Amino acid sequence: MTAAHFSMDGAQQPTAPGRFVTLADIGPTPFAEGLEFQPVVGQNTMLNFVRFAPHAEAPVHVHAEEQLVIILEGTLEFHLDGVVRTLAVGDVAVVPPWVPHGAHTDSDACYQVDVFNPPRQSLLALTEKDPE
Repeated sequence: MTAAHFSMDGAQQPTAPGRFVTLADIGPTPFAEGLEFQPVVGQNTMLNFVRFAPHAEAPVHVHAEEQLVIILEGTLEFHLDGVVRTLAVGDVAVVPPWVPHGAHTDSDACYQVDVFNPPRQSLLALTEKDPE
């Protein structure tokens, strides 16, 4: 029922004010050869807009944060727990905490959004942004 979904019943005190973000105001941060990101950080979640240049690689790694990878442009060879798949526009990879994963591009560039919950601390450290 839609009315229940959009209800104001049981509302509590907001934990922070809402805000709007324009990506053009966030300078890209390089974090590996051919990779740069633009983070948008909430209280409990991080959106990370990532650009892979052609022939760029994010080596296989693990981390404590859950990650969703959403492809917006181009293609990406994604390694997920030993399985490799070519992701294209509209594809999503779901990476639970501590699952080995990595990615690389071939001749195409890729633009994607990563969603991290909680915010990925190593990326925050690169931008010197406070998650609050």
